[in-house]
Amino acid sequence: MSAEQDLHHIESQIARLVREYCGIPNMDYLGPSLTTVMQGIIDQAAASSEGGKRLRALLTLAAYDCVMRSLHSGDMRPANREAVVTLACALEVFQTAALVHDDIIDESDLRRGKPSAHRALAGLMHSDVDGNGLGIMLGDLLATASIRIAHDATRPLPHAQELLDVFVDTQHDVEIGQVLDVATATIPLNDPAALAKASLDVFRWKTASYTTIAPLHLAFLAAGMAPREAKAHALAIGEPLGVAFQLADDLLDVTGSSKNTGKPIGGDIKEGKRTVLLADLINRADEEQRTDITAIFCAPTRSDEDVDHIIDLYQRTGALDASRDRIRQLWNESCAALGTLGLQPYDEAALRAMCAHFVPSSLVSE
Repeated sequence: MSAEQDLHHIESQIARLVREYCGIPNMDYLGPSLTTVMQGIIDQAAASSEGGKRLRALLTLAAYDCVMRSLHSGDMRPANREAVVTLACALEVFQTAALVHDDIIDESDLRRGKPSAHRALAGLMHSDVDGNGLGIMLGDLLATASIRIAHDATRPLPHAQELLDVFVDTQHDVEIGQVLDVATATIPLNDPAALAKASLDVFRWKTASYTTIAPLHLAFLAAGMAPREAKAHALAIGEPLGVAFQLADDLLDVTGSSKNTGKPIGGDIKEGKRTVLLADLINRADEEQRTDITAIFCAPTRSDEDVDHIIDLYQRTGALDASRDRIRQLWNESCAALGTLGLQPYDEAALRAMCAHFVPSSLVSE
């Protein structure tokens, strides 16, 4: 299949899997009120699962295909590849679960250009409290569904138990990462080095774990690679790539547009999030600028004027350039690790091209 065909197949599979695994087999015994709410949850699960670039699923398939062609003489078994497609969809369903919870924690109103799940459910229930409660349960339903989807998908694949272990361990990593993300709010702003390290730790646990490391790890195992080798390659390629991806996302938060990102510009600033970009800013700011930055980020809320001021400081201090340099270095590290896989030149180039979708070309080109 071409990447476009894979994407269409992934979308249709996710739509089917979400409704199949998130719902109740038979709702006939429920009363009308309960049926309305339960159907609303299922519909929202489907709506929240729509859209997105499906980079995690596409990376899983690209890595699987490249390894199978290069290391197994193109021994592509249709039944196995379809199982890998379903496993890749399970990753995307878990991502949706994580985003639903993330939006509640961050009090975000938008996701992919539409009302975030808990906001939509608040409209269904005519209550913000109930919307948040149902949003938490929706995220739980999606996360549980993703494990069941993965469990069923791995049965015909080599290393089935290891595949399921990786999938569950990945969820644990993301959950740890979310805890660490919340904990970064306690880091004082007078220590930019500590802030940068903590933020990079969050990126490794919360983002890289399921965005790049898990897709590669699952693909390598499904292609029959030895477990220890699969893990080592996935970490070497996926960790720097995933961190670069999150750094690029943070850059887009202040240099992109709501039309392209589906989120308000400066959202991280509005939330007062502690990021590597903020650490770079503090490190480069003069005493007066540091005073402004600390006052803005320690305040209970931030105005649009505050957001504009911080974005201006990012540009004037060179913090944006520092982040671009870090992304370029991480990209080169990932590419070097990819070269150790032993793939044929065509497959190495194809997998590198897929990895390049995680960082804008303008950030990695010399």
